[in-house]
Amino acid sequence: MSIAAYLREIGRGKDGARALSRAQAADLMHQVLAGTVSEIELGAFAIAMRIKGETPEELAGFMDAVQPRLLALPAVPAGAAGAVVLPSYNGARKLPNFTPLLAALLARQGLAVLVHGLPEDPDRVTSAQVFDALGLPPVLDAEGVAARWAAGQPAFMATDVLHPSLTRLLAVRRVIGLRNPAHSLAKLLPAVPGAVRVVNHTHPEYAESLGEFLGLTGADALLMRGTEGEPVADARRTPRMSAFLRGVRDEALSVEAQGGSLAQLPDLPKAIDAASTAAHIEAVLAGQRPVPAPITTQCEAIGRLAAAARLRG
Repeated sequence: MSIAAYLREIGRGKDGARALSRAQAADLMHQVLAGTVSEIELGAFAIAMRIKGETPEELAGFMDAVQPRLLALPAVPAGAAGAVVLPSYNGARKLPNFTPLLAALLARQGLAVLVHGLPEDPDRVTSAQVFDALGLPPVLDAEGVAARWAAGQPAFMATDVLHPSLTRLLAVRRVIGLRNPAHSLAKLLPAVPGAVRVVNHTHPEYAESLGEFLGLTGADALLMRGTEGEPVADARRTPRMSAFLRGVRDEALSVEAQGGSLAQLPDLPKAIDAASTAAHIEAVLAGQRPVPAPITTQCEAIGRLAAAARLRG
């Protein structure tokens, strides 16, 4: 099959491109994930969407095609306080990658935690590398996820296990040097049924469109600006955290951004490599170093949201 008709709509440049309907977007993404389009068409799709940008309805349509291809994961344990999904696709470049710390703290609260992402990035320290340094290597199947949850530990799963066809689209970035809708879709994956998703954005303008997507899809989610694109609060300052229950923004469960100047800097490791970050996380979990206040606030917000989501069924 060919996606040429869709390319004619989305490939007219930033001002001339036309948005697709949700059904059209779903059909387009279905063909892309099925591997039936040519490499030239795939590259054209990636570049056109990078220039045009995705509308919330297009994102919802893309997700309609993405979701059925997800690996089926185990049900959340009956005794768990809920489930949380943390998408980790950016890694650390300047600050320590504390996504594994957030995951471990949430697991201590009795939540079933799944972190998914890319195992390696040549320019950044990934969550997978930090988890590995913590003695928690990536799980390879649904049974591995269940075993980690049963042990009260977070589970990290690489995207190529969770969603192989989406991984192929993510890999296009390495070829053309530009992100494409796969990056946004990976961060929005509803990987665990009934789980709260932490959805992070790197630029303020994305907060509105992602909020509209969460509304369209009826999601339970915490929307926030992450740390260097990771789903963890900046250890130095609490960001705005917008809570969504069944797609409706809930201000009572949301958190306002921290204002004013910082009284003091948090306790951070001097180096951000995986081993140094893991050693610092181990010290925090052992009570030898403090949990950064913004991450404590995020854990509390996620716990409240997960409890509210469970009550609503």
